[in-house]
Amino acid sequence: MTDLDTAPPRTEAQILAAGATAIRDRLPSSWSLTERPELLRSDGRADALFTVRAPDGREVILVVEAKNVFRAGDVGPLRTRLASVLAEYPASIGVVFARHLSRSTRERLTDAGLSYLDATGNLLIQAESPAVYLRDRGADADPWRGPGRPRGTLKGEPAAKVVRALLDFPGPWKIRELVDISRSSTGSVYRVIEFLEGEGLATREDGLINIVAWTALLRRWSQDYQYLHTNTITRWIAPRGLPALLDQIRTAGFSDYAVTGSIAAAAWASYAPARSAMIYTPDPAGAAAAWNLRDTDTGANVLIAQPAYPVLLARTTEALDGLRIAAPTQVAVDLMTGPGRAPSEAEELLNWMGRDEQSWR
Repeated sequence: MTDLDTAPPRTEAQILAAGATAIRDRLPSSWSLTERPELLRSDGRADALFTVRAPDGREVILVVEAKNVFRAGDVGPLRTRLASVLAEYPASIGVVFARHLSRSTRERLTDAGLSYLDATGNLLIQAESPAVYLRDRGADADPWRGPGRPRGTLKGEPAAKVVRALLDFPGPWKIRELVDISRSSTGSVYRVIEFLEGEGLATREDGLINIVAWTALLRRWSQDYQYLHTNTITRWIAPRGLPALLDQIRTAGFSDYAVTGSIAAAAWASYAPARSAMIYTPDPAGAAAAWNLRDTDTGANVLIAQPAYPVLLARTTEALDGLRIAAPTQVAVDLMTGPGRAPSEAEELLNWMGRDEQSWR
């Protein structure tokens, strides 16, 4: 909608104008977009109405919500508010115009059956009759966010500590309880919870915090925390293969580690024989020496991560005949963005976690 080198639209009127221009620019020349203020009621249930007209005369009405800031947590209330308006116009769709929409917000809008566009170029307009499908990709991060403490992210140690606490233990929570169990500052907890509320992942009622769905929180964290990119990774070869490596780990006497990834997941939900090992340890060189690993640049079958934060090793357990393995939530998030077939293995682990929640929370 807008050149990212220029100032973004700042008012709803500017957002509406920029959004209309973006749609017109993408419609075929034989189609038209017309604003219909005469159809708009004064009850505030919609900010604008547009019609998209096909060459054969069929029209679809766009019921538009224009916001400078719109977050994932706003999707549910918006869908409820627009329901009666959409019912008045059978050939209509709900559309959000905004300055910027995060990836999770766009996903939530799509799941709710709503279209959207933002000033960075993210766009999805779809209707069945007449058949309309416009799609484009803009920025995942807000390019106009000013200096100061970054928002819209679960990156960093404070977020990791709070998220792991929310995942590993059942709620509801009081702020003080979450501060204590996560060993975080009160300010950090408030910032994470405010972000999760904005993403529609947490609610606060009567002083208690509830997580809407732990799976959604885990997936959202995986966008910002990734085993291969957040930690310091070294690559090694176990020359006698992974089964021999696991025996070596069990007997070598080196205990400052936690196995994650495919091998750890087999403790709960076996998928297929592991092709590589993913291991956390604060001392990669010491672990490699104890386990007789050889360093390599290619063909590695062992990935050792020096953890970026101590909480990644929190609440480990012993399984698989004496291996120390990471917590199920940590293993799942590591698999989500891991190499090869790891994302498929993550889904198998999530299925087990959903079926047997009481055993790991």
